[in-house]
Formats: sequence, structure tokens, C-alpha cells
Amino acid sequence: MAYDRDNRPDLSNHWMPFTANRQFKAAPRLLVAAKGMYYRSEDGREVLDGTSGLWCVNAGHARPEIAAAVNQQLMSLDYAPSFQMGHPISFDFAQALAGIAPAGLDRIFFTNSGSESADTAIKMAIAYHRARGQGHRSKIVGREKGYHGVGFGGISAGGLVNNRRIYPLLPSDHIRHTLDVERNAFSKGLPEHGAERADDLEQLVALHGDTLAAVIIEPVAGSAGVIVPPRGYIERLRALCDKHGVLLIFDEVITGFGRLGAPFASHWFGVTPDIMTTAKGITNGVIPMGAVFARREVHDAVVNGSETAMEFFHGYTYSGHPVSCAAGLATLDIYRREGLFERATELGDTWAEAVHSLRDAPHVTDIRNLGLMAGFDLEPKPGEPVGARGYAAMVAAFEAGILIRATGDTLAMSPPLIVSKAEIDRLVTVLRKVISALD
Repeated sequence: MAYDRDNRPDLSNHWMPFTANRQFKAAPRLLVAAKGMYYRSEDGREVLDGTSGLWCVNAGHARPEIAAAVNQQLMSLDYAPSFQMGHPISFDFAQALAGIAPAGLDRIFFTNSGSESADTAIKMAIAYHRARGQGHRSKIVGREKGYHGVGFGGISAGGLVNNRRIYPLLPSDHIRHTLDVERNAFSKGLPEHGAERADDLEQLVALHGDTLAAVIIEPVAGSAGVIVPPRGYIERLRALCDKHGVLLIFDEVITGFGRLGAPFASHWFGVTPDIMTTAKGITNGVIPMGAVFARREVHDAVVNGSETAMEFFHGYTYSGHPVSCAAGLATLDIYRREGLFERATELGDTWAEAVHSLRDAPHVTDIRNLGLMAGFDLEPKPGEPVGARGYAAMVAAFEAGILIRATGDTLAMSPPLIVSKAEIDRLVTVLRKVISALD
């Protein structure tokens, strides 16, 4: 159905998430259709998607294969309970996911979002230690600038101040983030300096003793502005977790499903966590879904170590929803058939050269990239709140026909994996014009 701008909906009822509601509703930016690499705006303009929607539409918009799979599933089994009941497609999808997972991460628990995946992973870690007679291990270690969704577990482990400021938190502590602009500015790929920041875990062990249950990190911190870990950092953190009997959780909600040039960041780094959270690209953003991947040892400790019939008191009404599973299976088929997991590697040099060509643009103080991700730090606008320049850039970019993301004064791009070299050039060319025109 075509969108009729003259019949714009009343905007007052919808309380929008992570949005300055008054500001948005005074000058709304409405997207009304999408196809391939492009959105269409309310006023009929094509807007090149430079963010894969919200880091999730990895295979591009309006894929008929996914729509057909969803429609077929809706007409055969639209919903089935997953508590004490089952339906075949959730088992099929779990098997398919296990087939592309890092070796050993083959026990799959379905959720509906990255936030639910993070809270599920934290519960799994605590349940694992309790099943092994170490119930005193209950504290979670996160990382400054980390984002693990908006559940109470996720905000406790997360390191974004505004998300944590007003809510009661679970027992947690944090290691330092790895952003070191002084030593690593304008790094292409993995920065050279900072692997030693993983050693912060030793200090927390000294402080908290054997009460630590797990460390949760994003392999590449996306929401905080594409913060890339330094060379050797991930490997060092894995070794320290092993040394101290602490589980390692990778939050791959953003880096999963091809963003770095492999199915998961775990493959790309060659480091396997004990638990891995996913969402977003699992269904190409079509239907909400997430999945937590656990090592068989973690699963078996919980399932075989319980004295009750129900081993893990956790789940959601829509865990393994049949329609979401159908969308997920169709999405995996597209990824495989079109070689999209390898796409970020194939375009890696082109992407790096393109985004770093903005090094001399006005106001740019740092650029970071890995896979098909990039972050651009802008100088704060003098006399204005932090984020004013970043927000102005995001709005101007939308008006100029590209969709980018602003986090404070950091801009981020992460286009769908189907992006062409010409579209990469357009993203960068338009962004240069936008930045150059900022006050």
C-alpha cells in the first residue's frame, strides 16, 4: 500500500525508544518503504542505508525469499508454545545455527532480542557455576562503554553511563574500554596499542576473589562508536578467564552474521567464548529474534547437574517462535547462497580506504574501522552540549540522502553486506559534504 503523506499518523501516542521525543515530533524523519540498499522517506526521497537499519539488515531490505518463508509458516503454524511443548522448525533452526557456529558452541537457546540474549547469557553463567557447586560466583564483569541491551543484567554489565544512571544494578564491576585515541588515532583495522588493558581482570580478581562468574564484552563495541580491540587483546582476555575460572561471553548482536567477514567475530579473531549472544542479523531484522550459543560443557553442567525436572528456570513466550525461525532459516540461506559472510573481507580494503579518506575533513578527530563497520569522532561543538554536532550531522546526512548513526559526537556506518563499491563511494562523498558544512 502506497504511503499517503496527507494522512500522516498522529505522532502523540507512540513513546519512542532512545529518541528525543519532543525534538523528533517537532520535525519527524519518517521512513515509509525500503528495498535493497535504500529506504524511501515520507517525502519520496531515496535514502541510502548506511547503517543496515540498526545494525541488523545485513542482506538488504525486502528480500522476497524471507517474505515467502514467513507467509508459508504463518499459514501452516503461526504460533506454538515452547514451554513443555515443541515444534519442528525451532529444532531445525537450532541445528542450522549450530552448523555455522564456532566449534563447540552448539547448544542454542532462543530469545527475542539482544537485550534478552544478554540477560539469558548472564543467567546461564550463574547457573553454570551454581550447578558445579560454586554458587558464590555471581558477579558479572563488563567493560566501560560496553552495551548489552536494556535488561537489568545488560545495563549492570554495560558501561554506558546514561543507561545505568537511574536504575538499580546487579552485582557487577568493569574493566577499562580499549579506546586510546592518543596512541591509536586513525588506525586501520586492529590498533597496535592497548592489549595490556585486558590485565584489568587480574585487579578485579584480586578485589573480588573467586566471586566472579563471567566477563561479557562486545568483540567490537558498536553502540559506543565502533571501538576496535587492540591486537592481542581478545586472546589475552580469553587466557585470563581460563586462568581464573571465569566464563567469557561474547556479545555478537552486532558483529554476528557477517559483519566482520566471517559468520561471527569469534571466527575472525580465532577465539571461542564460552557463551555467545546474537540477535539483529539472525533474521535480517525482519522479525524480532535472538539466540544464545553455549558451549556443550556449560549446557551439560546446568542440564545434568540439576536435581529438578526443569533445569533452567528461564524462557520467553516467544522463544523459538515458528515464524521467526522460518525467517531465520531463509536468512541463513541467503547468507550462504550469496556468500555474504565473506563480503566484508572482499570489500575490506575498499571500505578502509574510503572511510579513512575523510581523515582531513573538518572536525574529524579519529576514524576507526573493522569489517564493514566504521566510526568517526567529531570535535564537540563549542558552547553546545556534547552530541550537538553529531546530531546535526545525522540530520543533515538524512536530508542529503544517506542514513548514518550518531552516538554523541561519534558517527557510525555499517551498511548492508550487499553494498556495492559505488554505494560506498556515495556514502563517503555525501558524508564529507555533510561534515564540511557543519558549524
